[in-house]
Amino acid sequence: MSHPTSKAMFCSGVSLVAALALASPSFAQNSSQAEDEAIASSPDEIVVTGSRIARPELDVANPIVTVTAQAIENTGQINITDVLTRNPALTASVGGSLSGGADAGFGETGANLLDLRNLGTNRTLVLVNGRRHVAGVPDSAAVDINSIPQDLIERVDVLTGGASAVYGADGVSGVVNFVLKQKFEGLIARGQAGISSRGDAGQRFGSIVAGTNFADDRGNVTLAYEYSKNDRLSSFDRSFSGDPAKNFALYRDLDDFPDDPAVIDRILYNNLTWADSAPDGAVDLDLDGIPDFTGSGLAYDRGLSIPSSGGRAVGGSNTPTAGYFGDLLPSNERHAGNLLASFEVSPALRLFGEAKFVRTDAFSVGQPSFDFFTFLAPDNAYLNDRFGIGAAPDGALISRDNFDFGIRGETIRRETARFVVGADGDISDNARYELSYVYGQTKSRSTQTSNLIADRYFAALDAVVDPGTGNIVCRSTLDPASNIDPNNFDAPATTFTPGTGSICRPLNVLGSGVASPEALAFVLADNMTRSIIKQHVVSGSVTGDFDALFKLPGGSLGFAVGAEYRKESSLQTPDIAIQNGEFRDFAAIPISGGKFDVKEAFAELNAPILADMPFAHLLSVSAAIRFSDYSTVGNTTTWKFDGIYAPVPDVRFRGSYSQAVRAPNIGELFLPATGTFGFVTDPCDVQRLGEGTQYRAANCAAILSGLGLTPAQIAGFSPSTDSEATTSRRGTVGGNSGLREETAKTWTAGVVIQPSFIPRLSITFDWYDIRIKGAVNTPTPTELADLCVDQPSVDNIYCANVFREAGTGFVLGDGSDPQRRIGFNVRPENVAAFKTAGADFSIRYRLPEFGYGNFQLNLVGGYLDKIEFVPTLGADTDNDILEAYNPRWRLNGSVDWQLNDVSISYNMAYFSKTRRFTTEQLAANPDISDPKYFFYKERWEHDLRLSVDVGDRFTLYGGVNNIFDSKPSFDQLSYPVSGIGRFLYAGAKVKLGKLF
Repeated sequence: MSHPTSKAMFCSGVSLVAALALASPSFAQNSSQAEDEAIASSPDEIVVTGSRIARPELDVANPIVTVTAQAIENTGQINITDVLTRNPALTASVGGSLSGGADAGFGETGANLLDLRNLGTNRTLVLVNGRRHVAGVPDSAAVDINSIPQDLIERVDVLTGGASAVYGADGVSGVVNFVLKQKFEGLIARGQAGISSRGDAGQRFGSIVAGTNFADDRGNVTLAYEYSKNDRLSSFDRSFSGDPAKNFALYRDLDDFPDDPAVIDRILYNNLTWADSAPDGAVDLDLDGIPDFTGSGLAYDRGLSIPSSGGRAVGGSNTPTAGYFGDLLPSNERHAGNLLASFEVSPALRLFGEAKFVRTDAFSVGQPSFDFFTFLAPDNAYLNDRFGIGAAPDGALISRDNFDFGIRGETIRRETARFVVGADGDISDNARYELSYVYGQTKSRSTQTSNLIADRYFAALDAVVDPGTGNIVCRSTLDPASNIDPNNFDAPATTFTPGTGSICRPLNVLGSGVASPEALAFVLADNMTRSIIKQHVVSGSVTGDFDALFKLPGGSLGFAVGAEYRKESSLQTPDIAIQNGEFRDFAAIPISGGKFDVKEAFAELNAPILADMPFAHLLSVSAAIRFSDYSTVGNTTTWKFDGIYAPVPDVRFRGSYSQAVRAPNIGELFLPATGTFGFVTDPCDVQRLGEGTQYRAANCAAILSGLGLTPAQIAGFSPSTDSEATTSRRGTVGGNSGLREETAKTWTAGVVIQPSFIPRLSITFDWYDIRIKGAVNTPTPTELADLCVDQPSVDNIYCANVFREAGTGFVLGDGSDPQRRIGFNVRPENVAAFKTAGADFSIRYRLPEFGYGNFQLNLVGGYLDKIEFVPTLGADTDNDILEAYNPRWRLNGSVDWQLNDVSISYNMAYFSKTRRFTTEQLAANPDISDPKYFFYKERWEHDLRLSVDVGDRFTLYGGVNNIFDSKPSFDQLSYPVSGIGRFLYAGAKVKLGKLF
């Protein structure tokens, strides 16, 4: 239980693109632009991301954005995800600033997860060297990017859509492939340290990569070790988040009740607090629901209560909301060891292998535990000491934020091991084979700190005077049959034995820091949850061409055929105390897990029809298909078609059309029904009736009248003004074994321009369109309630899982509910459809060399045309364009300059403004706030890096990220930029040639 919280056209951007072409990061659009033109035009055939058929890089139809190793290093970041979020397709990924504090989910502290097109981390397939990687989060398919070594990366390829036919399920939105250095020879060592301009958020990084060839270069061994550490950053360490005077948010104008359309609904407040709750206690002696005194004995100042604000007030004796939501950045320490080896026995047999072990240790704190109207008996010894005997003849209620108990946090250790063994070689002059086995395992140990043990806590609160000794003791020590939990009168003690000699120690909560160490030791405990994820992948393929039989006018007809077997399992074992439901703020959580396997066969064909002919410099088509048999969802089929047409060498048109699938993951299928808590912002509140679809008002009226509310009660229904209705609600969450696969249709169409009359210039533009049907959707409790009443009728899957109380209409199951009734049941369903479309584009130009050095300009951008969600068949479309992480424009750029031994890189990251309010909210309430607050500000970050080569072996470098100290929006902790601010770093690199 926690505190209530509330949280065009394309051508119009041409001028902005032109202006920013002079400032952009070192991303390259399409593999043809990843290197200089000499390499890009090389006729050598290679295997690129999105295909198993070797071919020249320029002959691949799929649009690929490549991030090079040098581009990663030039950012000064030691977190790869924070680099990749600059890629327009990956803006919504979970990087460092979203992996701690209140943003991190249970067991996800420190985990960095990629999210392509903001369609979800489970729809983004992550590969290493074209092979699958084990997940980093239990019951999911999401890979923790911390497990991938940074300085061993050669490049990162990002491909949108159409990946399932080549790689299998999960790549509905696309693929991110980390390509590691192969046959590395020599030694590179690098060290870097950085710190924010405020002297905190420190970073340390060190790596060494050593490799050597042997046996006349037929063999290679490469070893790599990497260490990194990020310091934790508390929200109290930044004034915008930790200083009440500088922490602002928009809430309802107190002078605008009832709503006057001529008056702005929400105005800016600071000095915000949690109404009627204080760090030393808010004590209600007469049980009227209004605090009379603080726990320290002072008259209680309620401040200025703000209705419809999720329980907030301005000022008073209340707990400030500033700093309340935990860390801006978790601490994260990481060790990564890697081994790559290969040996060519003969052209027919090359053996290869990979092995790695990565350990990460992360820690972050969130918010403290709290009490909300917790009962103190009339003879409570501390109550009578503070206020006098008889001051509360019927007992008292206390609401309190327990900072002095220790803020709740999570410490987590993840250990990832991955092994690859395989063989490949020539079958003939026209065919090659490859066999491989991949084993991956992620073990994690998550410890939640400073949690209250329910029976001990209530027993310790019930403190009385021992008439025999005059000492304050627990009532249960004197009377073993006394009630332990005042909210559940049948609950006996389960974690200790009441009576004489009991270990129970009385707890004083009337004041700040007044609880004895012995009492805190009795009522608080840490808990540990362990998990293990395993992955086995066996695959084999044959690739080649039909040159021995015939050749097409455009070249060789290439093929690939193969089969794959994959087995995934996940097991999560909560602490036995959690399984037993012993903690006050944790519902009972059972052991969870499951497994599945899949057998697959695939084929791919590439046909270069014409080449080097008038008006047909190249005409090529490709196709791929994959048949899968899942132990969970049965048979699925995925396919793709693509093609390239280059009428002249300067211009290439390309396009693809595919069907992709995602089978539900282990958590979506097998998670057992588990107790949970969640906030429900009621859509039937009169303040929110206009913020939904055309059906909301009528559906709400039907539901509430069916619960016995009169028309007058329905007209004034406003749970947001009732403290009992705005607390966290008890519910359940679980999987759904009846889920089916979701299916996506994806197409892309684009052009690559490399004009011969402007050497060293390349321009790309690609349009993408992704439509997912039968999408697996797991709503939040509030989304569940919204979706219930926003459908054409209340006869839907969502209403069947929201439970309201007769007579009040409130969603059931607040944390103090003595009957332990639930208010919602959250589980995934195949009910959703997603649609998104937009464009990716790039401009890359290297100026001719002249006396002032070499200049290279890069721009990578994205334009979002639409992103829509349809919750059920026939329901209204929810248009999410311009909402958080869905900006219309995304741009990233760089200018790189080099003169002799000196290099300077300037990098820029931008995305356009996004809505603070949903489209539904603005449509219903055009006066919701001053129009200047309708949008979150744009993201602008500017970085600068200087490096100097000292001889042939040493490089010294340093830089400043976020030069102009850009900060998050006034009501956000890490959006649209992180809260770290300006950051400075310096490092050194040494490079040696052959080791032997």
